[in-house]
Amino acid sequence: MQNADQQFLEYVIKALVDNPNDVKVNRTVDEMGVLLTLEVSAADMGKIIGRQGNTAKSIRTLLRVVGMKNNSRVNLKINEPVGGLRSADSSGQTPGSVAGISSSAPDQSSAARASKSVDEAMADLKL
Repeated sequence: MQNADQQFLEYVIKALVDNPNDVKVNRTVDEMGVLLTLEVSAADMGKIIGRQGNTAKSIRTLLRVVGMKNNSRVNLKINEPVGGLRSADSSGQTPGSVAGISSSAPDQSSAARASKSVDEAMADLKL
């Protein structure tokens, strides 16, 4: 199953949003691994990001587990919709950053914590 990660992401996101027909997932593969780019309607953006980005972090963790099962590295990029509810002048953030989550890579300590929890999750799956 080549696109198990894409199918998993679509299933989870469509279950969370009010407008499942507006969900678009683009899958690209390069030397860094698999990149899934997610687009949802502006009204559903808050549901995908969650409070302080917790929902988005959880989805990314689950995608890493799916990727490990298929021997690939899976990353998620969430595109802010055109005409989104946030504006750069009122929040002081760039349009590419959503709910305090920037598109840059996380710092080393949070990456180490994330990989540790993924490793623990994988160990739990191998019963």
